[in-house]
Amino acid sequence: MDSHTKESSLQRTFSIVKPDAVRKGHTGGILAMIEAAGFRIAAIKKLSISKPQAAGFYAVHAARPFFESLTTFMSSGPIYVMVLEKENAIADLRKLMGATNPANAEEGTIRKKFAGSIEENSIHGSDAEETAKFEIGYFFAGYELE
Repeated sequence: MDSHTKESSLQRTFSIVKPDAVRKGHTGGILAMIEAAGFRIAAIKKLSISKPQAAGFYAVHAARPFFESLTTFMSSGPIYVMVLEKENAIADLRKLMGATNPANAEEGTIRKKFAGSIEENSIHGSDAEETAKFEIGYFFAGYELE
C-alpha cells in the first residue's frame, strides 16, 4: 500500500480543551492522553473567545436551555482548539473523552479523570464529519493546517 492510500484513510476531528481544564492545569495531561491514543495533533492554538464567538460556535444549541450558561462558560477563560488526525478519529475521540456527564464516564476516559461536572467537562470533540468540518473551519484558516 503506498502512502497516498494510507493518507486517505485518515480522518480529522476537532477538539477543545475547555476553560475549566486549562484553569486547573490539565491541558498537558489531556494532550498526553490524546497522543497516547494514537492521534496526531495537526494544528493547535491557545486563545480566548468572546461570548458572541462562543454563541456562533454553539449556534446549533441556541434553543437549548443550557445555551446561555454554556456560552458564558466557554468565554470565561483561555481554551486550546485543535485539529486531530487518525483513522476513525471522530468516533475514537468521542470514546476517549467519555460520557458528557463525568459521573457516567468510563474509567480511563478524559472526562472521568479531569472533568468536574456536565458543563465543566474538560473537553469538546466533534460528533460527526459535517460538524468537524464546520468546527475546524470556525477556528482554523486553511493555511494553518498541515
